Amino acid sequence: MSRPILTDNAARRRAKPAVSVLIPFLCDDPSELLRLLDEEAASVSGAVEVIVMDDGTNDPDLTARLQAQIKAMALPARLITLTKNEGRSKGRNRLADSARGGSLLFLDSDMRPDHRRFVWTWADLVAREDPAVAFGGFSLLQAPTDARFSVHRSMALKSDCVPYQERARTPEKYVFTSNLLVRRDVFEAETFDAEFSGWGWEDVEWAMRVSRRFTVVHVDNPATHMGLDTVEALAGKYEQSAGNFGRVVARHPDIVGGYPSYKAARLLKKVPVLDRIRPLMKRAATTPWVPTKARAFSLRLYRAALYAEAV
Repeated sequence: MSRPILTDNAARRRAKPAVSVLIPFLCDDPSELLRLLDEEAASVSGAVEVIVMDDGTNDPDLTARLQAQIKAMALPARLITLTKNEGRSKGRNRLADSARGGSLLFLDSDMRPDHRRFVWTWADLVAREDPAVAFGGFSLLQAPTDARFSVHRSMALKSDCVPYQERARTPEKYVFTSNLLVRRDVFEAETFDAEFSGWGWEDVEWAMRVSRRFTVVHVDNPATHMGLDTVEALAGKYEQSAGNFGRVVARHPDIVGGYPSYKAARLLKKVPVLDRIRPLMKRAATTPWVPTKARAFSLRLYRAALYAEAV
């Protein structure tokens, strides 16, 4: 296996960060996110470092641009460049190994802070309360409004963009690595399961394990999820995630048993001709002239029908 290429800036060598912002990416360009984070460098005075990991994009031009940007940043920063994809769980574990802060902020590369005190707010929370796990939430305030993303937007606004007070009622359910702070000792006690493959559920399963041992809190420090998907792309992700969902059910039946997605999957499992009906659900979801709410409902049904095979 080839060794990772490490690119550090001058600020990293002398910094003693309390918070490490960890950003994995694959076939994406995190330069705008890095620019926005770096705007806050003066307000956090070396208490925050940034580590970005390219998980096998293999784009020399992008690598060169990011290396130059990292070296020019005021925030302490490192770029890890991999030539072979390691996957979501292994990648995040690698980022944590490279971090020096006592708290790790996992931030997806397609996120954009919703305000200009985003990094400062996380650093201040760590200094005041040092929480075991905290999720800041996400929004669609800056996300594209193209018609092709209308179904994903509708679904995300209903199920993901949830106020922190509501998230706190079922803390383990609303934990995503898109904007997640984890204290180092907690992460060392419970790392991400590298056996998960493809897309989905590895962060929720991790939160279920962690919530049995540590307190998970929810705070109001959101960032926008810019990476909305078309229905076709979402359906493809759901097809990848069925096996992961089955792993979560097997490990945490007491928690997953209360989830609507599990209940729907159990009901659909009783349908004798589900394998014939499932393609019709997908077709309804991908038909442009069908109303958005109906398409979103059809896509949720399609997901539950996929999950029925795993429960």
